[in-house]
Amino acid sequence: MQTKKILRFAPRRLPLLAMLTVVLAGAGWTLYSKNTTAQAKPADNNVREVVFELAAADISRAETRELALRLPLSGTLVPVAQATVRSKVAAEVADTLVQEGMAVKKGQVIARFAAADLQARLTTQDAAVDEAKARLSLAQKNRLSNETLLKQNYISQNAFDTTHNNLELARASLKSAVSQREVAQLAVADTEVKSPMDGIVSKRSVQPGDKVSPDTPLFTIVNLAQLTLEAQVPASEIPRVKTGQNVSFHVDGFGGRQFSGKLVRINPSAEAGSRYMLVYVAVDNADAALKGGMFAKGSLVLEKSAAVTVVPLSALRQQNGAELVYQIVNGQVRAQTVKLGMRDEEEGVAQILQGLEAGATVLSARLDNVRSGSKVSLPTNTATPAGASAPAAKG
Repeated sequence: MQTKKILRFAPRRLPLLAMLTVVLAGAGWTLYSKNTTAQAKPADNNVREVVFELAAADISRAETRELALRLPLSGTLVPVAQATVRSKVAAEVADTLVQEGMAVKKGQVIARFAAADLQARLTTQDAAVDEAKARLSLAQKNRLSNETLLKQNYISQNAFDTTHNNLELARASLKSAVSQREVAQLAVADTEVKSPMDGIVSKRSVQPGDKVSPDTPLFTIVNLAQLTLEAQVPASEIPRVKTGQNVSFHVDGFGGRQFSGKLVRINPSAEAGSRYMLVYVAVDNADAALKGGMFAKGSLVLEKSAAVTVVPLSALRQQNGAELVYQIVNGQVRAQTVKLGMRDEEEGVAQILQGLEAGATVLSARLDNVRSGSKVSLPTNTATPAGASAPAAKG
């Protein structure tokens, strides 16, 4: 009887034990989860902020300097002094003493002509002068003699006048002979062709043995000490262009060397078929580095300001239509709104009218991950100005 009673109540106790086991397991999991969460929170507090390390090329300083408003221009360099040496006589070229590219001095003999024919003409003219002198001497003696006879009434007045006229004709003949001899002398002298100026031979047009006539081109000589840059300027810009303005330019092949000049003349008429006008810039070329015909490209300084605060054009950014720069203050990037003035595209800088002071450090590189609020570290050789702070945005 006792055994049967135990077997009757055993099935009811099994579900209760199962339920108790489930409850205890859930309580244990909840306690474990709370402990795990509590341990993870301090780990989140130990995560470091991202600090971007900047290179010296990534930043720039707002500096104070003069700023210029420039007008781009380009053109061709032309020598101011250029001469074509021509023949003055008809003769045969005996020798040419210079070639292209050779430097010559004023008065230097650069060619010679055969002078035999011209020398013979000079000899003939010398004889003609001697003959004219003899006739003049005879005419003078006859006049003196007839003057005495006229006073003694041995000859008539008409006879004396004839003698006097002969004397005048003899004098005129002598002058003519002397003049023709001078022409012959000049012709002989012109058989030696001389350079009219200091310069460099750019072209030789004759060779020994060539026969030339008067006005035949022989040589072209240029002087490179002074050049003129003939450049085109839009007619719409002419009201702002004035003589005396400075020009800076460069020429291909000279690397980063800059040349300068001064505007001296403005053509009063626009070129046919265009809306451009020629301006002429005087260029000193004492070292003869520049050559005639070279193409130059540069700019004309229309306006020059006093010392102003400027930043590189690469530091400028736009946000919602406003101009701003990324200023670095105490290791943090701040977006600073600025008001711009003149721009110098050639120098790559812009004037800051408001919003930034000289000496401020700005971000000049385009770094995608660096924006306003980012933490940055500057190069060791670059320090943010002491006490620098972002001025209140204006405008």
